[in-house]
Amino acid sequence: MSITSVTTDVVVVGYGAAGTSAAITARELGAEVIAVDRANGGGATAISGGIIYAGGGTSVQRDAGVHDTPEQMLDYLRLEVGDAVAPETLQRFVDGSPEMIDWLQAHGVPFNAGLCPYKTSFPNNRYYLYHSGSENAGEFRANTPPVQRGHRAYGRGTSGKKIYAPLADSAARLGVDFRPHTTVTELLRDHDGRVIGVRATTMGQAPRRIQRRYARLAALSSKPGVYYPPLRAAMERLLEKLQRRYGRPVEIIARRGVILCAGGFIANTEWRKRYAPEFDGGLPLGTSGDDGSGIALAQRAGAVTDRMDNVSVWKFITPPSAFISAIVVDAEGRRVIDESRYGAAIGQAMVKDHGSKGWILADAALMAEARRQLLTQTLWFQRAQGAALMFTGSVRGATLAEVADAAGIDAAGLQATVTAHNDAIDAGAPDPVGKPADFCRRIDKAPFTLMDISVRPNALLPTPMLTLGGVRVDEGTGAVVNADGRAIPGLYSAGRTAIGIASRSYVSGLSIADCVFAGRRAGAAVAARQPG
Repeated sequence: MSITSVTTDVVVVGYGAAGTSAAITARELGAEVIAVDRANGGGATAISGGIIYAGGGTSVQRDAGVHDTPEQMLDYLRLEVGDAVAPETLQRFVDGSPEMIDWLQAHGVPFNAGLCPYKTSFPNNRYYLYHSGSENAGEFRANTPPVQRGHRAYGRGTSGKKIYAPLADSAARLGVDFRPHTTVTELLRDHDGRVIGVRATTMGQAPRRIQRRYARLAALSSKPGVYYPPLRAAMERLLEKLQRRYGRPVEIIARRGVILCAGGFIANTEWRKRYAPEFDGGLPLGTSGDDGSGIALAQRAGAVTDRMDNVSVWKFITPPSAFISAIVVDAEGRRVIDESRYGAAIGQAMVKDHGSKGWILADAALMAEARRQLLTQTLWFQRAQGAALMFTGSVRGATLAEVADAAGIDAAGLQATVTAHNDAIDAGAPDPVGKPADFCRRIDKAPFTLMDISVRPNALLPTPMLTLGGVRVDEGTGAVVNADGRAIPGLYSAGRTAIGIASRSYVSGLSIADCVFAGRRAGAAVAARQPG
């Protein structure tokens, strides 16, 4: 079978937030760009909640009356990001944060200054600016004032498409040549090892009816397939069958470079077991394209990986926001973490330190408040999950010993934990695990309820997970580096294929913000290269 060959300046592999940001930036700087995606485009961004973590005084924050400074944002992110990137890289990310929101708005991404008045994992359709991380938690509040930095794209429900679609439309207007249903199988290199393009299989020459069918199957695989793995597996088998019959080989030569933006590897069961075996029982959050293929392509060109054992596992206890004042305990009845922490921190603590086991303990007053909030603070899927947790994933008891026995946890340990919690409140002393005093309430009104939030396969109460590791890059350009730290000529990466701002600790919006930041960085660096 003959191989079609085309030539451009830049090839972008993977077309979510990182890929579109890279393509737009390279095109704005005058480079010709061909972007490819194995599915319909959008990646994990399009099925996400649509949050951008931004601050330092963005236009949205100003419109909402929220005071923030780069110094405050940096103080917070230093604690979250740690050593994932160099201090100067984090500084650039923070300093450029307000401009990033302006850039996204200029390319059509809508934001709204509706300020959420309560702490939640994801606001309902009245609110679009909220505390999307651990800003309110004791450890962080002690270092810097809590500020709302979760910029939710304006749209009903999970609004990731409100980020991807405008960026894709803007890229098309700028002349980016986007080719969906194109699977890259190999990086092309010259005799000096420079990456000069890609080899791929494309459905672009298939009959139109086949392309439409391929697009429908890819959409089903992405979502709802993410929530029902058997459906995803069935769709992937059909896609592979169509590709074997109708796919055609193509080589795309890149005069200036290739940018890998193909996502992480949460969909690769073998890799998850190899790199992060303790993270089991969760829901892989991403598309089937998040199978590590971009990382593997880079490795074959000499790239090295880092933080491959780091998986973000989410255990949100809100909404309802009343549960921040509950306590989360393990099988021995011990507190797991400050309950005002972000859900990924709760999930990480449960997996790493508590055998993946956890229960929310609430008394009658908290449960009554939570039931009321279930109707006012939630979107439909949060309401369904909250109801499942409160009414089918729970046990009750007239005493702490009775509810502990019903849940199968240590009664003496639970009693000691509750006593210490209540005594600290009565004495005006710090909470035993550092939860801020304004979130602390006595747990003393029977009946008591224990709600099981353990990390395990559960269709009604899933535990979303995503990978944070990837290939190492030069933090000034996004160039992929080898074991000696030298850039691999012609190869760049951004998003969850690469190490970035979100590679140590995840809060809502930090990954997509990093995709935009790193995508623009790589797009600019590649466009600045001399062709050939």
